[in-house]
Amino acid sequence: MESGPAIFTGMVFALFGGAVLAWTGTRLRRREPVAHGVNPIASAALASVAGTVALALAVYCLTRL
Repeated sequence: MESGPAIFTGMVFALFGGAVLAWTGTRLRRREPVAHGVNPIASAALASVAGTVALALAVYCLTRL
């Protein structure tokens, strides 16, 4: 990968993953639903997995420099 696109993509994934995990954690700490109309455990698990995968992709992109 070229350095410029790899850095940009890695930072986008890092910001998205961090934001999703922070938002999910805040919603769970306040005992509010993560997604309306969905099983609370399933929505929290899916959001956590999505945030973790995004952070893993960020690490992958940033180590390919």
